[in-house]
Amino acid sequence: MATKLLDDDPELALAHARAARNRAGRVAVVRETAGIVAYHAGEWAEALSELRAARRMAGGPGLLAVMADCERGLGRPERAIELGRSEEARALTGDEATELRIVVAGARMDLGQFDQAVVTLQTPELDASKSGPTAARLFYAYADALVAAGRVQDGLKWFLNSAAADLEGDTDAEERAAELSGDQ
Repeated sequence: MATKLLDDDPELALAHARAARNRAGRVAVVRETAGIVAYHAGEWAEALSELRAARRMAGGPGLLAVMADCERGLGRPERAIELGRSEEARALTGDEATELRIVVAGARMDLGQFDQAVVTLQTPELDASKSGPTAARLFYAYADALVAAGRVQDGLKWFLNSAAADLEGDTDAEERAAELSGDQ
């Protein structure tokens, strides 16, 4: 029920997740679900606690990006960066590695380290021919970091790449590009 309600009513979803945790708190998937639902409800400390419990139970580096983002939500970008440097982070591949990289770049931006955020996102996955949600998010984060670093024209290019990759319309990359180019 928690996952069904997540998009429409995160608070009610969280109530269901908490009820499930109270009944089956020793089941890793229940704790993981409670953590994800708490994350979507903006309950960073609860989400982090639940995700840590799930990882202790099940092992593996999964959901490291969500945990790092919780640290950012709690005002601790340094801890998010530490998670991004961990041995577990080095084990990530594909979309999970990209998501963690996006979060770490955001933490760098929280600290005013704009050039380091740009460098954090420069990977082989930063390929303008790619499309899909992960590519769109990566291109968007890169564009945002470029603009913050004062490289507005490069940022405009990557916002346009993000808009082209965003087949689902999940980002506002098109609007950001129009804003930067003055086409309002």
